[in-house]
Amino acid sequence: MKAKENSYRKQIEEVETILSKIENGETDIDDLASEIKKASQLLQQCKDKLFRTEQEVEQIMANNDL
Repeated sequence: MKAKENSYRKQIEEVETILSKIENGETDIDDLASEIKKASQLLQQCKDKLFRTEQEVEQIMANNDL
């Protein structure tokens, strides 16, 4: 499970890095669209992971009558 947590955290950190570079003007205009696309894809992956985790937790709780 540790690898999944790190993967999620790594993706969030990468999004934060991309956003920081954009906000600080460190991203070249030629790379702006690709960086935004990359951040969007990372956010979607994180959203998917959160949804799957929520579903798993709900199922565990339902199976244990919690």
